[in-house]
Amino acid sequence: MALKKTWRERVEKVQQKIHTITPDWEDRLGKGKILIPNAKDIEAVINRTKKGELLTNDIIREVLAKEKGVQVTAAIPTGVYLKYVALAAEEERLLKKEVTPYWRVLKPDGSINIKFPGGQEKQITLLRNEGFDIEFQKGKKPPKVKDYQICLWKNKSLNT
Repeated sequence: MALKKTWRERVEKVQQKIHTITPDWEDRLGKGKILIPNAKDIEAVINRTKKGELLTNDIIREVLAKEKGVQVTAAIPTGVYLKYVALAAEEERLLKKEVTPYWRVLKPDGSINIKFPGGQEKQITLLRNEGFDIEFQKGKKPPKVKDYQICLWKNKSLNT
C-alpha cells in the first residue's frame, strides 16, 4: 500500500496551465488566456504579505494574472490550491518556526474562510494574534475582519 502524500508534496505536484479562453466564455471572462495556477505561486503571493496585511482570493488571482501575463486566473482551482497551501502550512507548523500565513487570506467580502484547517476558530485566533478585530455576523454568515479593506495588500502595493 502506497503511503499517503503529505500536503507539501501535493503543493509541489500541482502544475500551472494556461489555456485560451474559448468563444463561449469570452462574454464572461474577456478575450485572451486563463491561468490554472500552481499552488507554489499562490503560496509565494501569500508569503509576500507582512503582519497587518490581508489578501482576498480575488487579489491573489489578480496578482497571478498580472505576473503570468494572462487575462484572468481561474477561481475554483485557486480556492482548491489555497486550501492545499493552508493544509501544508499546518502540517509543517510542528517542524518550522514560520509557516505560510494562509490565515491572512479572506473571502472577497472580508469574511474568514471556514474551510481552512481548524475552521473559523483557528483563523480567528491567528488573525487576532496579528491584531485584527473580528466582527460576528447574524445568522450563519461567517465572521469578518473589521475594516478589512484598510489592510488589503491591494491598497498597499500590488507590485511588491
